[in-house]
Amino acid sequence: MSDFHKLYKLQGLTDEVITAFQNFIYSFYKSKKRNFPFRENITPYKIVVSEIMLQQTQTNQVAEKFLEFIKKFPDFISLAQASVEELLSAWQGLGYNRRALALKKIAECIINEYNGNVPKDLNALTSLPQIGHNTASSILSFAYNIPTYFIETNIRRVYIYFFFPGKSQIDDKEIMELVKNSIDKDNPRDWYYALMDYGTMLKKTHPELNKKSAHYRKQSKFDGSRRQVRGKILKLLLEKPLSIKEITDKIYFEKKKILEVLKTLKKEGFIQEGQEKFYIKN
Repeated sequence: MSDFHKLYKLQGLTDEVITAFQNFIYSFYKSKKRNFPFRENITPYKIVVSEIMLQQTQTNQVAEKFLEFIKKFPDFISLAQASVEELLSAWQGLGYNRRALALKKIAECIINEYNGNVPKDLNALTSLPQIGHNTASSILSFAYNIPTYFIETNIRRVYIYFFFPGKSQIDDKEIMELVKNSIDKDNPRDWYYALMDYGTMLKKTHPELNKKSAHYRKQSKFDGSRRQVRGKILKLLLEKPLSIKEITDKIYFEKKKILEVLKTLKKEGFIQEGQEKFYIKN
């Protein structure tokens, strides 16, 4: 690796350096590539579902739930027609339940506005719920093998390791320039998969790398958080409707926090209230 660093320091991002970088990454990928169900038998629908799942959930957790979810909702039509209860039940274990409702809305938009076809336009994709620049770019690259540019945690780790040795407070703008200039335009899908797999390996061997990013933020504590309360309430209500007293008796958090979360869940369209009980919205 020191030879690569010397070459890059001497030449900058020349064609020779880019080729050496790509060869290094692809050589690793050839022998150590990870296999996931969402990387097999690729369809635009499967990519949309998996990319929303992967936004805030570990890859291995997504792999465990993905096939089960796809079996229950095999296409945009079944997803758009699903009830909130069905969606939340299938989503259990993935966390950040807003994404489940967002997927339903995405399915509705794609059916109503794009005749059931995932658009191949970045701006069209970013107009959909829960889809920002990074997710839209990854959908285009993975679903259609269109060269687009995005950074996620594993990709960031790779570029910091190869191109910023000994540096800290590295801005994503600097990394993005390298991403744009070093992409394999003929096969961006495999290129990004290879980068992510190499980045996962680096997480084990060089766990400090992402702390060198100017955008590094320590993950917030889960225990006692509103996110934990949300998950527990939804899990209870999937079993049966409950009153406020029944909920507070089963969840050991302060009542004020529980009431705030219930109000938020109701506003977001997850639950309804009737006959002094809360229940999952139909």
